[in-house]
Amino acid sequence: MAMRYTVSQIRLNRFMEGYRRSAPRYFSDDKGRVLSEEERAAENVYIQKMERERMEKLKRKAEKEKAAAEKEKAEKKAEEGTHKG
Repeated sequence: MAMRYTVSQIRLNRFMEGYRRSAPRYFSDDKGRVLSEEERAAENVYIQKMERERMEKLKRKAEKEKAAAEKEKAEKKAEEGTHKG
């Protein structure tokens, strides 16, 4: 039993070592070249800008939907008021 555990641990360790070697490289261009600090910083700024713009767009969309829902609700109340009177 102890021998099985040891063998399985050795296999697991070898597998993990191979995985670490073949792990994807982050901050590299499509040619496999690792980006410099300046390029990485410029990429991070670009990504943050895109995320900020996306969030602002979603916020505007949510505000428009909320305003439309409130307008529809107000119109519905106005219609109900005219039918009662």
